[in-house]
Amino acid sequence: AKGGVLFIDEAYSLTAASTGPRGDFGDEAIQTLLKRMEDLRGQFFVFVAGYPENMDDFLRANPGLNSRFDERIQFEDYTGEELMLIAKSMFQSSKASLSKGAEEHLTAYFKFLYKYRDRYFGNARSARQLVSDVLRRHDLRKSRSKNQQKGNKAIRIAKADVDHLVLDPKTLSIQRKQIGF
Repeated sequence: AKGGVLFIDEAYSLTAASTGPRGDFGDEAIQTLLKRMEDLRGQFFVFVAGYPENMDDFLRANPGLNSRFDERIQFEDYTGEELMLIAKSMFQSSKASLSKGAEEHLTAYFKFLYKYRDRYFGNARSARQLVSDVLRRHDLRKSRSKNQQKGNKAIRIAKADVDHLVLDPKTLSIQRKQIGF
Protein backbone atom coordinates (compact mmCIF):
# COMPACT_ATOMS: atom_id res chain seq x y z
CA ALA A 1 0.00 0.00 0.00
CA LYS A 2 3.03 2.29 0.13
CA GLY A 3 2.14 5.33 -1.93
CA GLY A 4 -1.54 4.37 -1.84
CA VAL A 5 -4.31 3.09 0.36
CA LEU A 6 -4.65 0.02 2.57
CA PHE A 7 -8.32 -0.82 3.10
CA ILE A 8 -9.18 -3.40 5.78
CA ASP A 9 -12.85 -4.32 5.80
CA GLU A 10 -14.25 -5.97 8.91
CA ALA A 11 -11.03 -4.99 10.66
CA TYR A 12 -12.47 -6.08 14.02
CA SER A 13 -12.00 -9.68 12.89
CA LEU A 14 -8.28 -9.16 13.58
CA THR A 15 -9.06 -8.87 17.29
CA ALA A 16 -11.58 -11.74 17.45
CA ALA A 17 -10.62 -14.53 19.82
CA SER A 18 -8.95 -17.49 18.18
CA THR A 19 -10.91 -20.71 18.01
CA GLY A 20 -8.71 -22.68 15.63
CA PRO A 21 -5.86 -25.05 16.52
CA ARG A 22 -3.32 -23.05 14.42
CA GLY A 23 -3.71 -19.89 16.48
CA ASP A 24 -4.75 -16.37 15.58
CA PHE A 25 -2.43 -14.05 13.65
CA GLY A 26 -4.65 -11.00 14.17
CA ASP A 27 -2.53 -9.60 16.98
CA GLU A 28 0.62 -10.08 14.91
CA ALA A 29 -1.04 -8.33 11.96
CA ILE A 30 -2.04 -5.40 14.18
CA GLN A 31 1.51 -5.11 15.61
CA THR A 32 2.95 -5.11 12.06
CA LEU A 33 0.39 -2.55 10.93
CA LEU A 34 1.15 -0.25 13.87
CA LYS A 35 4.89 -0.46 13.16
CA ARG A 36 4.42 0.36 9.47
CA MET A 37 2.01 3.20 10.26
CA GLU A 38 4.66 4.73 12.49
CA ASP A 39 7.75 4.01 10.37
CA LEU A 40 6.10 4.98 7.07
CA ARG A 41 4.02 7.83 8.43
CA GLY A 42 2.51 9.87 5.59
CA GLN A 43 3.51 7.35 2.91
CA PHE A 44 0.23 5.45 2.81
CA PHE A 45 -3.32 5.77 4.02
CA VAL A 46 -4.96 3.13 6.23
CA PHE A 47 -8.72 2.83 6.13
CA VAL A 48 -10.40 0.34 8.49
CA ALA A 49 -14.11 -0.39 8.27
CA GLY A 50 -16.76 -2.37 10.07
CA TYR A 51 -19.86 -2.21 12.21
CA PRO A 52 -19.58 0.66 14.76
CA GLU A 53 -19.70 -1.37 17.98
CA ASN A 54 -17.22 -3.92 16.66
CA MET A 55 -14.89 -1.15 15.52
CA ASP A 56 -14.98 0.40 19.00
CA ASP A 57 -13.77 -2.94 20.38
CA PHE A 58 -11.13 -3.15 17.64
CA LEU A 59 -9.73 0.30 18.44
CA ARG A 60 -9.58 -0.55 22.16
CA ALA A 61 -7.77 -3.85 21.52
CA ASN A 62 -4.37 -2.18 21.46
CA PRO A 63 -3.38 1.02 23.32
CA GLY A 64 -1.61 2.48 20.27
CA LEU A 65 -4.26 1.64 17.73
CA ASN A 66 -6.87 4.32 18.41
CA SER A 67 -4.32 7.15 18.40
CA ARG A 68 -3.02 6.13 14.94
CA PHE A 69 -6.32 7.02 13.27
CA ASP A 70 -6.79 10.76 12.85
CA GLU A 71 -10.36 10.70 11.58
CA ARG A 72 -13.46 8.67 12.30
CA ILE A 73 -16.36 8.64 9.86
CA GLN A 74 -19.65 6.92 10.52
CA PHE A 75 -21.95 6.37 7.57
CA GLU A 76 -25.64 6.43 8.35
CA ASP A 77 -27.90 3.64 7.11
CA TYR A 78 -29.75 4.18 3.87
CA THR A 79 -33.39 5.13 4.35
CA GLY A 80 -36.20 2.99 2.94
CA GLU A 81 -36.58 5.41 0.03
CA GLU A 82 -32.86 5.29 -0.72
CA LEU A 83 -32.86 1.48 -0.58
CA MET A 84 -35.70 1.47 -3.12
CA LEU A 85 -33.69 3.70 -5.46
CA ILE A 86 -30.73 1.33 -5.12
CA ALA A 87 -32.98 -1.67 -5.83
CA LYS A 88 -34.53 0.02 -8.88
CA SER A 89 -31.07 0.67 -10.25
CA MET A 90 -30.17 -2.99 -9.72
CA PHE A 91 -33.34 -4.13 -11.46
CA GLN A 92 -32.54 -1.82 -14.39
CA SER A 93 -29.02 -3.27 -14.60
CA SER A 94 -30.66 -6.71 -14.88
CA LYS A 95 -32.93 -5.41 -17.66
CA ALA A 96 -35.95 -5.76 -15.37
CA SER A 97 -38.82 -3.37 -14.80
CA LEU A 98 -41.33 -3.25 -11.97
CA SER A 99 -45.08 -3.29 -12.30
CA LYS A 100 -46.88 -0.59 -10.34
CA GLY A 101 -48.04 -3.12 -7.73
CA ALA A 102 -44.56 -4.59 -7.32
CA GLU A 103 -42.97 -1.15 -6.97
CA GLU A 104 -45.50 -0.04 -4.36
CA HIS A 105 -45.04 -3.23 -2.35
CA LEU A 106 -41.22 -3.06 -2.54
CA THR A 107 -41.25 0.59 -1.49
CA ALA A 108 -43.37 -0.28 1.55
CA TYR A 109 -41.13 -3.25 2.31
CA PHE A 110 -37.91 -1.21 2.21
CA LYS A 111 -39.45 1.37 4.54
CA PHE A 112 -40.47 -1.51 6.80
CA LEU A 113 -36.93 -2.99 6.69
CA TYR A 114 -35.45 0.37 7.59
CA LYS A 115 -37.87 0.86 10.48
CA TYR A 116 -37.07 -2.53 12.00
CA ARG A 117 -33.35 -2.66 11.21
CA ASP A 118 -30.99 -3.89 13.89
CA ARG A 119 -27.24 -3.62 14.30
CA TYR A 120 -26.76 -6.37 11.70
CA PHE A 121 -28.67 -4.46 9.02
CA GLY A 122 -26.93 -4.87 5.67
CA ASN A 123 -27.87 -1.59 3.93
CA ALA A 124 -27.27 -1.94 0.18
CA ARG A 125 -26.36 -5.60 0.70
CA SER A 126 -29.94 -6.14 1.89
CA ALA A 127 -31.22 -4.48 -1.28
CA ARG A 128 -28.92 -6.61 -3.47
CA GLN A 129 -30.02 -9.82 -1.77
CA LEU A 130 -33.67 -8.87 -2.08
CA VAL A 131 -33.31 -7.99 -5.78
CA SER A 132 -31.60 -11.35 -6.44
CA ASP A 133 -34.37 -13.16 -4.57
CA VAL A 134 -37.13 -11.35 -6.47
CA LEU A 135 -35.46 -12.03 -9.84
CA ARG A 136 -35.11 -15.71 -8.94
CA ARG A 137 -38.76 -15.89 -7.90
CA HIS A 138 -39.75 -14.18 -11.14
CA ASP A 139 -37.80 -16.74 -13.15
CA LEU A 140 -39.38 -19.63 -11.23
CA ARG A 141 -42.85 -18.19 -11.73
CA LYS A 142 -42.27 -17.73 -15.45
CA SER A 143 -40.85 -21.25 -15.82
CA ARG A 144 -44.08 -22.69 -14.40
CA SER A 145 -46.22 -20.58 -16.70
CA LYS A 146 -47.81 -22.37 -19.64
CA ASN A 147 -47.99 -19.12 -21.61
CA GLN A 148 -44.25 -18.56 -21.96
CA GLN A 149 -43.21 -16.67 -25.05
CA LYS A 150 -39.97 -18.03 -26.46
CA GLY A 151 -37.37 -15.41 -27.19
CA ASN A 152 -39.05 -12.79 -25.01
CA LYS A 153 -36.17 -11.43 -22.91
CA ALA A 154 -38.15 -8.67 -21.19
CA ILE A 155 -38.32 -9.09 -17.45
CA ARG A 156 -41.39 -7.59 -15.85
CA ILE A 157 -41.52 -8.00 -12.08
CA ALA A 158 -45.11 -8.58 -11.01
CA LYS A 159 -46.67 -8.14 -7.59
CA ALA A 160 -46.73 -11.96 -7.35
CA ASP A 161 -42.91 -11.91 -7.40
CA VAL A 162 -42.77 -9.77 -4.24
CA ASP A 163 -45.80 -11.03 -2.30
CA HIS A 164 -43.56 -13.20 -0.13
CA LEU A 165 -42.15 -10.01 1.44
CA VAL A 166 -44.46 -9.73 4.43
CA LEU A 167 -44.56 -6.58 6.51
CA ASP A 168 -44.45 -8.41 9.85
CA PRO A 169 -41.47 -7.90 12.21
CA LYS A 170 -41.67 -11.55 13.33
CA THR A 171 -40.78 -12.72 9.81
CA LEU A 172 -37.64 -10.62 9.43
CA SER A 173 -34.53 -12.70 8.85
CA ILE A 174 -32.33 -9.70 9.73
CA GLN A 175 -33.58 -9.87 13.31
CA ARG A 176 -31.17 -12.08 15.24
CA LYS A 177 -32.78 -14.68 17.45
CA GLN A 178 -31.77 -14.65 21.09
CA ILE A 179 -29.99 -17.76 22.33
CA GLY A 180 -30.24 -18.81 25.94
CA PHE A 181 -32.60 -17.70 28.68
